[in-house]
Amino acid sequence: MNILVCLKQVPDSNKVEVDPVTGVLKRNGVESKMNPYDLFALETALRIRETCGGTITALTMGPGQAAGVIREAYAMGVDEGVLISDRKFGGADVLATSYTISQGIKKSGKFDLILCGKQTTDGDTAQVGPEVAEWLQLPSLSNVSKIVEMKAHSLVVEMDMTHDLEVAEIKYPCLLSVDKDIFVPRLPSYIKKQETKDREIKVFSLEDMEDRDEKHYGLNGSPTQVERIFPPQSNTQRETWSGDGKELADRLYHKLKELKFA
Repeated sequence: MNILVCLKQVPDSNKVEVDPVTGVLKRNGVESKMNPYDLFALETALRIRETCGGTITALTMGPGQAAGVIREAYAMGVDEGVLISDRKFGGADVLATSYTISQGIKKSGKFDLILCGKQTTDGDTAQVGPEVAEWLQLPSLSNVSKIVEMKAHSLVVEMDMTHDLEVAEIKYPCLLSVDKDIFVPRLPSYIKKQETKDREIKVFSLEDMEDRDEKHYGLNGSPTQVERIFPPQSNTQRETWSGDGKELADRLYHKLKELKFA
């Protein structure tokens, strides 16, 4: 079975800078890590390969430093890695991002199963996985919390729908967006890290894609634009009041009125 796992490198801190012109996060030079939900997708791919055999390709989109998540995936047992990187891809919304990823997947080959994390910790839209499936015209399921059965031509999975658990069978080729705790992610292996330190990571730019129209990528291909984005402000101001209950209640009431909360 040929499996592809979509990964993303996300900021390792809430102290990130925002480009005042484009309104997008500045990712270059920022301490980063693999998106936690993608670790569950990666572990799911490794467990399926252990049962069914095959190969696993890890794919990510981002600046050059995003290759770090591919190296981490190699150290966990992934066979091949692909980095989609081009300045023309920058500033993409979920539609342009999913289209770019779908183009990168087409360039990478044919896959029986594509796995994504349910969402990312920097965007939290949970839309990219299903949209990739739409671009590739594949059936997809989201919120997958358990692999119930692996069959020759399909998977039976359980989905956590908040108030209900649903079970569905989906045929290959398909895409699954997996939820957290589907499996406990393994730690990277130092031995595998050393063995794969020189392993090639394929890099695809706009010129490598089947569709080379710049209007379909990055800010140009994004029909939605962020009106305003800003990093959270740190407020450490505090007041200490003393008095009996009536005095404190009265003072609190007037403070809330002053702040227009009451």
